[in-house]
Amino acid sequence: MATSPPKKKRIPVHGVLLLDKPVGLTSNDALIKAKRLLNAEKAGHTGTLDPFATGLLPLCFGEATKFAQDLLEADKTYETVVHLGVRTATGDTEGEVTATCEVSAARDQIEAVLARFRGEIEQVPPMHSALKRDGKPLYEYARAGVTLERDARRVTILALEMLDYQAPYLTLRVKCSKGTYVRVLGEDIGAALGCDAHLRELRRIGVGSLTLDRAITLDAFAAMPEPDRARALAPVDALLSSFPAVNLPELLAKRFLQGQRLALGKEGIAFANGAGRMRVYRADDGQLLGTAQLQEFGVLAPERLVSLADR
Repeated sequence: MATSPPKKKRIPVHGVLLLDKPVGLTSNDALIKAKRLLNAEKAGHTGTLDPFATGLLPLCFGEATKFAQDLLEADKTYETVVHLGVRTATGDTEGEVTATCEVSAARDQIEAVLARFRGEIEQVPPMHSALKRDGKPLYEYARAGVTLERDARRVTILALEMLDYQAPYLTLRVKCSKGTYVRVLGEDIGAALGCDAHLRELRRIGVGSLTLDRAITLDAFAAMPEPDRARALAPVDALLSSFPAVNLPELLAKRFLQGQRLALGKEGIAFANGAGRMRVYRADDGQLLGTAQLQEFGVLAPERLVSLADR
């Protein structure tokens, strides 16, 4: 009786894969494929992209998974094509067309409408979303033909720019806070222009300080020699670049990794003024030790620590 070959033993891999996700692939499927290509022990993503959307999907491996939440909280930047005059059941190309209308909007009208959507706005989450009600995602209710009442949520549109307009296609760049549904934004802009709308294309080009120009496709990643794949990952601290850094000498680094709070001023360590999150390094080799909260009077309180055992 033939036996199947033994499974390859998973190995510790640490870092961030900046993936350019293709259309039609779920974020979880992309993660599974990348994890298999790296033969990695531990992996996670930093928030999903809809299957119809493309673009930047940061995937975290090993110690980087401890900091994935920081990208969930980060601002996102998208480029999108809004198809004016056509409404779909899902607000994008995956749903069936439910209504059509004539489009008569001119560029100056569009600019005036876009101004109304900059800053803090309220959005009603779509039924075709992963938000849960009674333990079930809303999209399951939607697929069953059930529509539930949803409370509006406040989000922030940090930037909204018209890149092109060739009726009925309106191309926008959007920078927004976490929790923003660009599909809903497209529909709401259409409604403000007096017509239906849905997203024809959606491409994420930025997550926090991470940008698409550094990303790699799955096909290109798979084509790499296996030993080169781990070297293609961005370092763990790529997720933390927006936080001020502090460097600790060896003795203080050991105390920090033991979870001890450190009074930086008393220890003669320079630090940025003000409270907030910090990324913490060992001074002699630049090794990331983790994150901490800088509290009053320069007290550094460990938050998330990096395991150095297999680094």
